[in-house]
Amino acid sequence: MNKKIDISSLELEESIVSISRVSKTVKGGKNFKLRVIAVVGDRNGHIGIGLGKAKERMDATRKAIEDARKNIIEVNIVDGTIPHETLGRYSASKILMKPASKGTGVIANTRIKPLLELAGIENILTKSLGSNTDVNVIKATFEGLRGLRKKEDVLKILNS
Repeated sequence: MNKKIDISSLELEESIVSISRVSKTVKGGKNFKLRVIAVVGDRNGHIGIGLGKAKERMDATRKAIEDARKNIIEVNIVDGTIPHETLGRYSASKILMKPASKGTGVIANTRIKPLLELAGIENILTKSLGSNTDVNVIKATFEGLRGLRKKEDVLKILNS
């Protein structure tokens, strides 16, 4: 299921989902850094998310995009939507994703909309349940997309 994907053959687009300032309190005061969440995808069933932290915005962005390129998965898409309903979970966040008919569009939280669009999903309904922390919501969506099964895989499990 977790096979390595060759990214050299993919035409990946990048999108910055979130930039936030984080701090660490130390003896001498607070150390501030920027945390960037990036998404890369080819709009054809491949998607990756990455997180980068640095004192400078450009460094954090570069790190996040490099991390996203290392974490690419293949998403099962059928006629522009997902094949079945799924619930992605990460920490205290849950994302319910349902397939939608043509013309519905991507109905989603502003944080996960770029993730779904870069994956190539055109019609989907989503509902965020539990915690709405940026990182957790994005990772929950990613886990939900990773858990999508192909029809052949489901039939193989049922027949065995």
